[in-house]
Amino acid sequence: MRKIIILLAYVCCTLNVQAQEKKNSANQLKAIKNGTTIFYADEGIDFTSQTFNNTFSLKGLKKIFRQYRVKKDDVKSSDENLSYNNFYVSKNEKIADGLTQYNSYYFVESKKNRVTVFWFGAVNKQDRSFERKYINQILNDRIPENVFQSLKMDNVDFAGRILKLNSSECQWMNINSIQCPYYGQISWSLHSSLNEATKRRDTQILLTKSKKGSEAISEEIIDVEFEGKPTKAIKIVYDIKGVNSLLAGMSGAKHLTVYYVSAEVRNTYVSCIMSYWNNDIKSNSGLVPLLDEIMKLK
Repeated sequence: MRKIIILLAYVCCTLNVQAQEKKNSANQLKAIKNGTTIFYADEGIDFTSQTFNNTFSLKGLKKIFRQYRVKKDDVKSSDENLSYNNFYVSKNEKIADGLTQYNSYYFVESKKNRVTVFWFGAVNKQDRSFERKYINQILNDRIPENVFQSLKMDNVDFAGRILKLNSSECQWMNINSIQCPYYGQISWSLHSSLNEATKRRDTQILLTKSKKGSEAISEEIIDVEFEGKPTKAIKIVYDIKGVNSLLAGMSGAKHLTVYYVSAEVRNTYVSCIMSYWNNDIKSNSGLVPLLDEIMKLK
């Protein structure tokens, strides 16, 4: 039976944080097409676009609002900084102390009077200028084809390097997030500065520790080699409890070991999380095969 996978979002670890020069944003954006929905990720912000045949009218939008769980009493305004007819809705949710999920929804009149819906989501982060920039680029077909990743999992672009996968059962869990049953899981995000990557790390570690059903039972800073470069990693072992424990226990999994790493790789900053269960297949390195592809223990 395939194990229940706990998807931990992209994070990073670093001890020496300093201001860094901005990189080219085009190198950060990644996307996957899945049916009528396109998934994107850039700078730790997830977003989607989906186009409907409904007309941009109150009648045409009614069903779409319902699909995106926009209620009658939700405030709907028009973003005057966009040159398209649109409705904007903001729905924020407090997850835990110090953690807020920000969600932006844009219902935009696109070509041929159709409706394109954009969703932007991130924890403790919202950037309306970022959102408008990508809405304009997407509606004007200005997203380069090379940012789109294939749904096939033979190989993937890992921060500018083609990573070949040895398991035929690997699957996408999210943009830049791969899970291979019994071989481990890696999730990464690309950032324009080390400072932004560090903020992402802090937020995501807090987010994971705040989740019910998981408890950090050990935490340490270790030396590793990540993509050929020496760096530091935060290693945390989680004990899975409650309902998650019962589900994971069906496959013999009880503990999840996670490594958080941040490093400059091929002219960009990579925040990466690498994880495996206690009953995954270990290699001679002490890690699992998927993690072996990008990191070595010292």
